[in-house]
Amino acid sequence: MIFRARQFEFVFPRPTLVMGIVNVTPDSFSDGGKFFNPARAIARALKLIGQGADILDIGGESTRPGAAPVSEPEELRRVIPVIEKLSGKIKIPISIDTMKPVVARAALAAGASIVNDVAANRDDGEMWKTVSEFRAGYICMHAPPALHEIDGKKNIVAEVEKFFRGRLKKMKAAGIPPPHVIFDPGIGFGKTLEHNLVLLANLRRFAKLRRPLLIGVSRKSFIEKLLGAKVNERLPASLACAILAVADGAHIIRAHDVAETVQAARMAETLLAQRKK
Repeated sequence: MIFRARQFEFVFPRPTLVMGIVNVTPDSFSDGGKFFNPARAIARALKLIGQGADILDIGGESTRPGAAPVSEPEELRRVIPVIEKLSGKIKIPISIDTMKPVVARAALAAGASIVNDVAANRDDGEMWKTVSEFRAGYICMHAPPALHEIDGKKNIVAEVEKFFRGRLKKMKAAGIPPPHVIFDPGIGFGKTLEHNLVLLANLRRFAKLRRPLLIGVSRKSFIEKLLGAKVNERLPASLACAILAVADGAHIIRAHDVAETVQAARMAETLLAQRKK
């Protein structure tokens, strides 16, 4: 299985990729405000690379429940200087975490290689047209149209699988070939605690789709709902989810705590390899 994003190519099976999170925002749920200054965001990104990040995910708009929308000009002001500075310095892909086609296009022009789209449920084709034009990678995340609107009655695993299959057909028709697509089940987006747990317990179901699977559980609020852990106390549970995701076939782990996640993934892979001997 191959994933392509502009000049980058990853061939699976291979060691799990770790995507480091850089939030250039004042209000993200975990580290809002810490890296709002472009210089701090760049320093953060370089630190994550030093800790072993394989991809950087740079975002300028919080998608936490209740976050205020950000205008296109403001989001561009936040992320483009960071991407421009990094793209000439680093040798790993930059992902732009955005719902806006205009921001995605500007980020790709500035040197990004992947679009991480939490609004992949969209019906218009402008985002896909941009991704196709740049031959970029595309992370297709499952979420309801309202992002955090919860329907507790859904068979969530079947719903996500159906969504992925449908999107793959639509994206192919829009000029994005399957090797450019990553799937993300959208842990925490429009899902109950039970939904999140069931999805994490059934990741193998998505292996048949033959696309890389990204899991983003780092410090998310479902951990607090289950265990009572506040946002900066959720690393152990985040790592537990990441390790089990690796064991169940996840290919990419999106994380705030890159060094710890890389170490956990490498240990899990080593032990899994021993089982096969």
